[in-house]
Amino acid sequence: MNEKLKLIRQPVKTTSTAASVRSSALILLFGTVLGLFSKWLDALAPNDDIWWQRIISRLDLNNVFSEFAIWLLLALIVSVYSYTPLKAAINTFLFFGGMCVAYHVYTVVYCGFDPSDYMKIWYGITLISPLLAVICWYGKSSHPVSIAVDTVIFAVMACVCFSIMMISFGFKSLIDTVIFGCAILVIYRSPKQITISVIAGIVLAFPLSRFVNIVLPS
Repeated sequence: MNEKLKLIRQPVKTTSTAASVRSSALILLFGTVLGLFSKWLDALAPNDDIWWQRIISRLDLNNVFSEFAIWLLLALIVSVYSYTPLKAAINTFLFFGGMCVAYHVYTVVYCGFDPSDYMKIWYGITLISPLLAVICWYGKSSHPVSIAVDTVIFAVMACVCFSIMMISFGFKSLIDTVIFGCAILVIYRSPKQITISVIAGIVLAFPLSRFVNIVLPS
């Protein structure tokens, strides 16, 4: 089985254990900082008289980091750029774990309430993220299996980045469209691979949209 999986995508050996641990620690820190930043943005009421808060308001960053699309993109980046599928699983779990705990603690300490019911959704995503990360890791290739994985990735991304229902399609915002474009750049391996997977993914998004919108937090 291991040899067959290597035909899909070949793992890359890391230079040292210390470097591997250091990279995972940085990803944990990255997730933690983004969790704090996300909740800080969520609690911020931008004042347009202050230039940097006006930028936040214009870019609608409060809502961007409160939706799933940006987190899906970041987790995709963490997973596919890991050296091995095991590292993808570990790194993605650390990323989501750091983000969730930081967001939860900040809310309890500084906002005065416990969002446990809401956070159960994100903790659930954190628990299954290693498995999903391994699957996504194999998407960074031009193998037919990778194209099938990419199709599902783009279907989910389309559901969270665009307004898709069974018979309708619409754009949510410029930032959401940019996020989808970034996912294309992350997964890209060849013109043929990306064309097939994006088109098939968007087609698949229509029947998949109802399920995704129920399962994923918005």
